[in-house]
Amino acid sequence: MNMIKIVYFDEESASDLLDIVAGGKETSSKELSKNRAAEIEAEASAKAAARFNWLPFFGGSAETSVAASASTIGHSILNKTLSNTILTDYLNKVNELDGVRQLTGLTVSARNGSAAYMKMYTPYLVMLNQDEMPVNLAELDNALLSAKGYYELLGQDVDGSKCILRFNIRAFRNNYGLVDLGRMRLVFHGIQVGAATESSLMMQVEMTSESESIPLTGLDIVDGTSTKSNKFLDVYDVILAGVEYGE
Repeated sequence: MNMIKIVYFDEESASDLLDIVAGGKETSSKELSKNRAAEIEAEASAKAAARFNWLPFFGGSAETSVAASASTIGHSILNKTLSNTILTDYLNKVNELDGVRQLTGLTVSARNGSAAYMKMYTPYLVMLNQDEMPVNLAELDNALLSAKGYYELLGQDVDGSKCILRFNIRAFRNNYGLVDLGRMRLVFHGIQVGAATESSLMMQVEMTSESESIPLTGLDIVDGTSTKSNKFLDVYDVILAGVEYGE
């Protein structure tokens, strides 16, 4: 099946992986891609400059502004070209990359009380009356963004087995975010990087130096989570998430 919609792509990790696997053999092809992208950037800059030059009231200072606008457009095209080159190379070679596992059929959710759970809802909480809140919710959202580069979500299979998926918060594409992942039927490409307990995702655990799980309550024991929360789950750093044709 073919990937037809990209929701998330950590291109820096993918680029590193391609470099490691290739062992430096693809340096020349990457340089050709960069050169071609640079040519496209130059063409875009020239077209953008020509688009503005017809205005008769542009003076000397305006020429600088035109050049800056053209440069911005060119750099945007350059970045997009390089990004798409990495994505295409990755998709063409993913089946050859040992260690990359494709995870399907997972229902994704955030553990209540985790940093990911907070990050998903703080943008909506900003709409509440700030005078009634003990903290500045807008600043809380910014703090969560700067405090963690990766956010962990729980992935659960149809048979009930779980794993932990880690997402680079800056790698979402097409204006998607954490909250969208639970609403879509996605295929995840991930690299197993370790193991952790479900209870370790709680913010109060992350903010302490202790490695043990948080204390259990009587309710945890009654509903059976006393054993589940202490079970180690596989942790995957997600490289790509998307929709495949036929899913």
